[in-house]
Amino acid sequence: MSQSNIIPAQTAASSLDQIVSRELLPQLTHFFERLLSEKKDLVLDGTKAFTGKDRFLTGKVAIGMSYLLLNTPRTDPRFSQYLAGYRQIADMTIDEDVDSWGIYYYVSALNKLRETGLLAQAISPATLERLKEKLDWRGFVKQPEFSLINLPTNYYGVAFSIARLRYLLGWEDISASEILLDRMLTHYSTYSGQYGFSDETDGEGRFDRYSILLIGEICQRFIETGMEVTAQLKDWLRKSVDVILVRLNPKGDGFEFGRSIGAYGDSALLEVLSAAAALDVLTAEERDMAYTFAVRATQKYVDFWFDTEMHSVNLWDKGRRTDAYRGKHRILGENLSLLHQYIYTNNIWNELDYRGKQPSPRFEEWLGTLPRFTLTWYAKGEYDRALLTIRDGMRVISLPLINGGVTLHMTNPYFPLPFSNGLVQGTPDDGYPQLLPRFTLEDGSQLIATSFLRDIQTEQNGSAMTLTYHQTELNRLGESETIKDSRVGVKITYTFDSGVMTRTDVYTPSAPLKNVKIDMEFASFGEDVARTEKGFSFAVGDALTFDAEGFTRLSSENVAASETYRAPMGQMKTLIRCERDEASFSAPITLRWEIRYRPL
Repeated sequence: MSQSNIIPAQTAASSLDQIVSRELLPQLTHFFERLLSEKKDLVLDGTKAFTGKDRFLTGKVAIGMSYLLLNTPRTDPRFSQYLAGYRQIADMTIDEDVDSWGIYYYVSALNKLRETGLLAQAISPATLERLKEKLDWRGFVKQPEFSLINLPTNYYGVAFSIARLRYLLGWEDISASEILLDRMLTHYSTYSGQYGFSDETDGEGRFDRYSILLIGEICQRFIETGMEVTAQLKDWLRKSVDVILVRLNPKGDGFEFGRSIGAYGDSALLEVLSAAAALDVLTAEERDMAYTFAVRATQKYVDFWFDTEMHSVNLWDKGRRTDAYRGKHRILGENLSLLHQYIYTNNIWNELDYRGKQPSPRFEEWLGTLPRFTLTWYAKGEYDRALLTIRDGMRVISLPLINGGVTLHMTNPYFPLPFSNGLVQGTPDDGYPQLLPRFTLEDGSQLIATSFLRDIQTEQNGSAMTLTYHQTELNRLGESETIKDSRVGVKITYTFDSGVMTRTDVYTPSAPLKNVKIDMEFASFGEDVARTEKGFSFAVGDALTFDAEGFTRLSSENVAASETYRAPMGQMKTLIRCERDEASFSAPITLRWEIRYRPL
């Protein structure tokens, strides 16, 4: 299915709660029945669910199945079956390993059952006693320092949430949760700086989907555990809201860059917006538009992400690809965690009196009032970090000017590219030079212009936006950490206007270089490609033309069967290769590309 054609057909006639009740809860019932009948031999789309490779799974089972109890009236004949089955599944999975996020999901489910008076019926005393020992934050937090053990910074929030929920369950006192809360907020404040977005690293500049989502998660944990959300947290939350509002669109699309995108790129927006709605961080109009987007995104999950043939969310097959972290060995867990995100955010909207409410008929009109260009600063200093969001009609384009941090800096979802679904996307965990010239020097070193961005500047003239920055060092590929290489510097100029985007690079060597090879690729969703004077045209797809200058060889090939050229939302179809050889690289060279695209 082409993403360009995904416009939710039932949106106009369906409230969010109706979609959840009609489509999502039956998916949970399906997995519930199969767990009871097949137990730990459960196989989904040829993949065994219980292999020990998904250490979050039992927690996701616990939270997912809890909604069959929480969202089913107790007068419904199925309720008693769900209650007995939940107890049986908990007993069945008690010997499975569970870690970090899985622990959080499990204790969150137990606390919800406690709050509704169901815990004693849903979990046997012997199993509950064992869970008390297993579901602990101490396995991934070093004592007595309270520092994370080889984990990214968002795990402070996971550890705090577990400790707080254990306190509410009566399993420990409040002291550890207070210390972890302080660690979490101190780190957030330290590495979010003046702009309020969390660096996923200790200051390396990895600002991605999670940098915007994390404050939403923190606020959700406060709401979940009955804590007062401070003015500072609300201020940070509003900053994330401002990024998200200008990204809203009719298709329900979310983030297209960084890690864990695809279905989680969509659901991240729902998590932040529902927290903001619950905390009165949105205006009345913004709240209605956020709710309408939640309807669109949830319907997209039903129409696009859920594959009825697989009877599973599809993140991996039929041309799609996701991070190895979310590999298909986690198929059951990915179904349950995504359903959790869509269902719990719907429950928040229900509590805000949106149950049964139709989406706003003014949504598209309101989208047309949003600013055409929005520059969001993440950090300034030795290196600049920012995000430029471009709206061209109903198309959203994201230009992330960030660093990927350890290993991820070499993967193209973190490249400083104008990402837009159906037009320009990256491939998770892959580093082919998508729209970014790659230099191979005589000694074998490979350099690209990422990570070390300086002096980001923008200028708008009418409908056009120009953004410039420069780098005195390129990033040398091949090592886990970024490596500065000052043998080549570059000035980059992006220009965006209606239906067209261009990038112009001027590369200058610090000293003459010999036998330099340059290559660049455009992995495109376009089809029926034809050669033009400066590049190629596409008869099918969002891209109309691709032109390149400064290269000596341009070629195209069909990659519709290639596993390499897959994006989270589907198979790329045509690869354009751009190449240049330099016997001597001693003077500045200019490399330029331009993409013209169809309007949305």
